[in-house]
Amino acid sequence: MSNNIPLTVALSPHTYSKESIETLMYGVIIALIPAGLMGIYVFGFNALVITLTAVFSCVALEFLVQKYVLKVPVRAFDGSAIITGTLLAFNLPSNLPLWMVVIGSAAAILIAKMTFGGLGNNPFNPALIGRVFLLFSFPVHMTTWPKPFDAVTAATPLGILKEGVKEGKNVSELMQQMPGYFDLFLGRMGGCIGEISALALLIGFVYLLWKKIITWHIPVSMVGTIFVFTGLLWLSNPERYADPLFQILTGGVMLGAIFMATDYVTSPMTKKGMLIFGALIGVLTVLIRIFGSYPEGVSFAILISNAFVPLINRYCKPRRFGEKQ
Repeated sequence: MSNNIPLTVALSPHTYSKESIETLMYGVIIALIPAGLMGIYVFGFNALVITLTAVFSCVALEFLVQKYVLKVPVRAFDGSAIITGTLLAFNLPSNLPLWMVVIGSAAAILIAKMTFGGLGNNPFNPALIGRVFLLFSFPVHMTTWPKPFDAVTAATPLGILKEGVKEGKNVSELMQQMPGYFDLFLGRMGGCIGEISALALLIGFVYLLWKKIITWHIPVSMVGTIFVFTGLLWLSNPERYADPLFQILTGGVMLGAIFMATDYVTSPMTKKGMLIFGALIGVLTVLIRIFGSYPEGVSFAILISNAFVPLINRYCKPRRFGEKQ
């Protein structure tokens, strides 16, 4: 008896969903809008120019590589390149020359993404690769921060703290030079375009949870670990270490926890793995901030943790169907 029923052979998981790559990616883009608007409000029109430059160059580079180099179906407009460009821009100071932004886009798309075969194959977060590439290549430009609502440059709260501790100053004295916690929460401080406002980033986080684009596991695990770790340090010596609320509201903790550590491709698959992954990022962030030479450690912590994702996935592999407990 002949059997003409067509069979589709594909790798697991065999789960049907109405969601597509495009809907998920553009959902993330929508969630990034509040942080982008706050960056433009604080740093001016140049923040918008840098963001558009990063997005356009990322999309254009991915289009050219797919069409003329790899000669594969063009997927440059599925939203992933837009997210890469947006997150790259959000990790840059608003006074960075535009030609450097394009170089950062090239590092993100050509080195971190397309070299490994494009979306779904890259082991490291492309936007962070672009940022770190620029940080190593142009350290002066990447650590010169415009003052909020002004063209004058000023140090970030983390930079003030780092330099002051090196000089032997008391943390409580240094904190008097910082904006208040409410200002830090709103984003009235120096820093990268998209990282300054915890409020705007939390609005995006709520949207992502509502749309079920991400889960709470990585952000809560990462931020919770930073809170506990820095809290213990602060309790042990408040004259040398800043309190945990300051550590969470400054720098790239919120942006990294919500939008970069949760990247589908470079994060673990299971909920247990996500909790481990977030905790690892939190520990590394604090170690780099406190004991490293850089005042910020989120980008490095996420990239280092990306390298552990295959090991975490192997350790947290779900039980096979039919396997005995």
